[in-house]
Amino acid sequence: MTIHPDQAKKLLTLVSRASVATAVFLLLIKVYAYWLTSSVSIMASMLDSLLDIVASIINLLAIHIALTPPDKEHPFGHGKAEALAGLGQATFIAGSAFFLMFQAYNRIQNPQQLMEMDVGIVIMLISIFATGLLIAYQRHVIRLTNSVAIRADSMHYMTDMLTNSMIIVALVMVWFGYGWFDPVMALLMAIYILYSAWQIIWESIQLLLDRELSDEIQQSIRDIVLNDKDIEAIHELKTRESGFTKFIQLHLEMDGSMSLYQAHVISDRVMDALTKAFPGADILIHQDPVNDAPDQAERIIRED
Repeated sequence: MTIHPDQAKKLLTLVSRASVATAVFLLLIKVYAYWLTSSVSIMASMLDSLLDIVASIINLLAIHIALTPPDKEHPFGHGKAEALAGLGQATFIAGSAFFLMFQAYNRIQNPQQLMEMDVGIVIMLISIFATGLLIAYQRHVIRLTNSVAIRADSMHYMTDMLTNSMIIVALVMVWFGYGWFDPVMALLMAIYILYSAWQIIWESIQLLLDRELSDEIQQSIRDIVLNDKDIEAIHELKTRESGFTKFIQLHLEMDGSMSLYQAHVISDRVMDALTKAFPGADILIHQDPVNDAPDQAERIIRED
């Protein structure tokens, strides 16, 4: 689903602020839980929430930059700031994973009795509920804006919700006398967090390298263009995305005997149809006579 850029800007700003507020709340209650229980798993989650605050602030700044209109020095806009924010988040996520591995290994070597585990479990349940509310809101915004930064942030909070659930399992196991379960669970969480960091890095790199839009979107573009009765074929369709702005370039093939004015009117008509389907998209169209088309393999011909 695609929405108007002004609506996207408002949604992205609101969800970024909600992310920061949630991260602050989670950090405070986890600090209290760690103070009561001395659980290395809870300490890991507390550290992760601290990094969430930093990552969410980076997101807020990156989205503000990404939504800045194009200027003389950046004629294609600032959308790639989102991908850079994703790389920044991945760095924080990976750093927290390595720190967690160190702490878990240290706790295995030097076991420590846990306290007030019932309170710790209740606090983790509260954390899961608050995180779930934020993720639901983030998914709504992602569906409307396709924001990479919010997707990365949401993936991070999904990891948080999973790790919080694992922490509850660890505390219950310790309660029943399996003290080794707490640091082992922390190690498993660290491995999963590293995997999440790699996913964010891969997605951010693909956007920085101008990966094409999905096959579904490209097919939709072809269908819209070839639905015009005056378009014989298209070729050299190129697409990419920067922030929430889609870039679409293509060549239209039309009757070579028509005037330049007629070709321009048809091109405007096609551009209007694409803009209606993809609001805010940056569209570049070139007109070619059909009898001057490239090799058949590069062309997509309209079927009558």
